[in-house]
Amino acid sequence: MAPSGSRSIKRGCQRVLYWIPVLFIAVIVAWSYYAYVLQLCIESIEDTGEKVVYLLAYHVIFLMFVWAYWQTIFTKPMNPLKEFHLSHSDKELLESENRGESQQEILRRIAKDLPIYTRTNSGAIRYCDRCQLLKPDRCHHCSVCDKCILKMDHHCPWVNNCVGFSNYKYFMLFLAYSLLYCLFVTATDLQYFIKFWTKGLPDTQAKFHILFLFFSASMFSVSLASLFIYHCWLVCKNRSTLEAVRAPVFRHGTDKNGFSLGVSKNFRQVFGDEAKYWPVPVFSSLGDGCSFPTCLVNMDPESPTSSNSASKSSAEGRHQFPSKPLRESQSRLLTSTPSWAENESAADKERKGANNPGMTIENEA
Repeated sequence: MAPSGSRSIKRGCQRVLYWIPVLFIAVIVAWSYYAYVLQLCIESIEDTGEKVVYLLAYHVIFLMFVWAYWQTIFTKPMNPLKEFHLSHSDKELLESENRGESQQEILRRIAKDLPIYTRTNSGAIRYCDRCQLLKPDRCHHCSVCDKCILKMDHHCPWVNNCVGFSNYKYFMLFLAYSLLYCLFVTATDLQYFIKFWTKGLPDTQAKFHILFLFFSASMFSVSLASLFIYHCWLVCKNRSTLEAVRAPVFRHGTDKNGFSLGVSKNFRQVFGDEAKYWPVPVFSSLGDGCSFPTCLVNMDPESPTSSNSASKSSAEGRHQFPSKPLRESQSRLLTSTPSWAENESAADKERKGANNPGMTIENEA
């Protein structure tokens, strides 16, 4: 009982420590609200019209920022669907095999009917021993959460949560609104910062708050701007932070642009099709987090229809779908253009087809 009790105490202490960065942000935000609303707008600004405009604009930005931050923190990361989990009989069969190749044969058989295109660096099926499941594409195991997270981007200590498929849009909006919040505070506080600094206004309790508010808001703006720009680049490339560090491996090899469908479709995959929901922290991302359209994939050589599809493709002079179909929830991304290959001329496509006859480009059926 003692070891079990000590482990539970350790986990409890870790949970408390994990909330310290979130508590720090909450204290900073609460102080900034007091400094801006009470000390700057109510105590220092004399013009009523300016005061009202500043307060209205500030509260709109503040509410959107807090809403997005709340959603990022308290939206639970999505885990793989039950069809990716091994059945009891498959678990027993896998555990009974000692040879790695035999285990891979079992995993390949299970993965045959699942929409899985990525592999490990050695070409093996991606399998999580702790969760006992086949990892869907872009899914990774988080050591902090001790779970497999769909389209995991990273575990963020500032939100005490994994950023992944379920809350990546909220995380982007959190960065956007927090940056807008800091820029707005910096811009509107600037003239009063200068007046207090040059002793244009008398020394009051508000002086410290206004001076420190300007310094803190401007410094946070720099760090938030760099982080927001980086994640905007990731969205445009349809990559996660993990995929930017280590490119995903497909059957045909490593491809850092394997999930990229073009800037417009990449953006819609995160924010959805309806523009009215883009700035609002409500879920509107496309798909189910378990399957994603891919730019280039190999036909499954183990599929009985593979050779027939290849010959049919040559006969008809066009590309075919891979043997494992995409989820219906992702099909909306394919309706506007017949081809997903980006920035390639027809000659480039023909040359790639000649050099890699087994490689196909997914087109809309």
